[in-house]
Amino acid sequence: MTPTSSLPPVNVLNEELRFQKGIGPRRASELQQAGMHTLDDLLYRFPIRFEDRSQVRRSTDLKPGESAAICGDVVSAGLRRTRRRGFSLFEMLVRDDAGLFKVVWMNQPFLQDVFKPGQRVSLYGKVEYRTPGGLRLSNPQYEVVSSAAESSSEDVAEDGKHTGRIVPVYERIGSLATGHLRRLVLDTLERLPPEVDDPLPDALRTRHGLPGRREALWGAHFPAPETSLDTLNRFRTPAQLRLIFEELFLFQFGLALRRRARNAERKPRVMQVDDRVRRSALAVLPFRLTPGQKTALRTIVEDLCRPQPMNRLLQGDVGCGKTIVALLAALVAMENGLQVALMAPTELLAEQHYLSIAPLLSTSRFRVVLLTGGSGAKVRRETGSALERGDAHLVIGTHALVQQNLRFRELGLVIIDEQHRFGVLQRATLRDKGALPDVLVMTATPIPRTLALTSYGDLDVSVIRDLPPGRRPVKTTVEGEARRQSVYDFVRGELTAGRQGYVVYPLIEDSEKLDLKAATAMADTLATVFADHTVGLLHGRMKSDAREMIMRRFAAGDVHLLVATTVIEVGVDVPNATVMVVEHAERFGLAQLHQLRGRVGRGTDQSHCRLLYQGTLTETARARLSALARTTDGFEIAEQDLQLRGPGEMLGTRQSGLPTLRVAHLTRDHDIMEKARQEAETILSERGIPEAVLAHLDDAWTRRFGLAGVG
Repeated sequence: MTPTSSLPPVNVLNEELRFQKGIGPRRASELQQAGMHTLDDLLYRFPIRFEDRSQVRRSTDLKPGESAAICGDVVSAGLRRTRRRGFSLFEMLVRDDAGLFKVVWMNQPFLQDVFKPGQRVSLYGKVEYRTPGGLRLSNPQYEVVSSAAESSSEDVAEDGKHTGRIVPVYERIGSLATGHLRRLVLDTLERLPPEVDDPLPDALRTRHGLPGRREALWGAHFPAPETSLDTLNRFRTPAQLRLIFEELFLFQFGLALRRRARNAERKPRVMQVDDRVRRSALAVLPFRLTPGQKTALRTIVEDLCRPQPMNRLLQGDVGCGKTIVALLAALVAMENGLQVALMAPTELLAEQHYLSIAPLLSTSRFRVVLLTGGSGAKVRRETGSALERGDAHLVIGTHALVQQNLRFRELGLVIIDEQHRFGVLQRATLRDKGALPDVLVMTATPIPRTLALTSYGDLDVSVIRDLPPGRRPVKTTVEGEARRQSVYDFVRGELTAGRQGYVVYPLIEDSEKLDLKAATAMADTLATVFADHTVGLLHGRMKSDAREMIMRRFAAGDVHLLVATTVIEVGVDVPNATVMVVEHAERFGLAQLHQLRGRVGRGTDQSHCRLLYQGTLTETARARLSALARTTDGFEIAEQDLQLRGPGEMLGTRQSGLPTLRVAHLTRDHDIMEKARQEAETILSERGIPEAVLAHLDDAWTRRFGLAGVG
């Protein structure tokens, strides 16, 4: 049955896991903690890989260097300490029908609680030849097929779930090992009815040659014997591609539906731009806009003048001038009698925005106010009253702007800076303080297109790619601890030449007190090292007036070298700062390092960034630092960051609204994402498509992602 006829009365995949055979209260609780509540959740959790155990090898046929599947009974098992401190071997002797063979794991002492003599085990791993000892299986994947009490080769041979076929391997969930999950998945698949409710319309499946849902679920977990193992592990079989496409299509359909609903909304007041507004903008503009800024501003102003509320993302590299574009958009709103709220993620960034914007508007008739968590009770009351009366036109602040008792006379434009740092609820709460206000979200972290189609898929996107004239790329070098004195000598040369610099210290949440203490000690040390210059300290634990004072002194040139934590990552703009030293650079993410580096190179002088690392770099850390030294292109760095860290960690799933994809992978499946988006938009644009089909798709999207799944 398909959605092109009538909707099926019951979707068996919606049945709860806790009521299924073999799942007691404990296992149900463990599955729920992993986000698995229904049969749908279970079957849409792909195996992490597949192993070909269809050809179980005899121990006497093994050859060094190959990977092999072996099945046998545990004869003995135990932990052996070695002369190397902190190094242990877990050794096991296994018997198959050809004889005995040795199995070894390095530094996995917990295995002594897993393996017992008499168990039937299935092993898959690399064969090595070691002297003495001969052939052995080293660090294999393992599975206890049956306990000593229930072990019998006949049972194992008949089982067929674990050996004698291409076997799915699942990530462990609590006490549920891969074997338990394999049995559970197979039992569930065997109980599926001949026809399973399918959210994909028939015409779409035919157009892309996709198998039906039931067939795809079977093939994604228990593929046919002739299936290529390489294709399976690359997640490119027809069954896997069908389920990946289904998930991405449903998500893109939900986004397209949201865009359509938004386009049907109408603002209570539509803005207009005339000569008076243009003269007002020219009066505050401190410099000529770049071509990229002009294009971005034009698209934003066109949105402001439409009856539908704007929902636009403005992204660009560090230093590209997004703030002045946002200010000009704010000016259009204020000239139309509307108020503007600009929300920043940190007090320091909000303060920096205020210090740069307030002087530009000082000769205008518009009043700019600042509201942060550090604002006193009196300031909060006065600011709140001014906004409610309409006496304050532009408020710049942090999450304090979303407090319940803050009211606006007529909020017309919401600007959210570094928006990925805010939760979905915070953004929605600020937007709801107006009657369908226009929304502009900004980020200085360039977003790869694949992520833009997901976490920002319901937004229109403007990109500023060029930098203001006169800017030079920052020269970046990676230096080991042995080069510290040379780095200090270079910094001293810059300071002596009348320029300024930063020394950035990491602040990691788990060890914040220790890191802060280390940063403070570093400031004291550097005050001695650079005794001829003034050294300042800036961190997030300082009170707002102390932070503001140190930043004013640094901007004025009274502080020559600023030791800071990552509070300077965004918003700090001092053109005379030409050198940055990042301590423990290996502890930072790639995007964060790029943001930090963006604090220098904001003037016409050549700027430098020195990345100091401690100890031996891991492969990942070396790749990060090398990428930063190789390019200053934030868009290229964003793509590299996506490859290194993956989408969830890159954006922060909880904060960004990135969908929790169960079968699709944003980097691996980016081409499928594009097709899914095109198909979703095509279906919504088709005339005469049955309402039942749209309702079925909408219901499938809501069940899968829910309203919180996007934006």
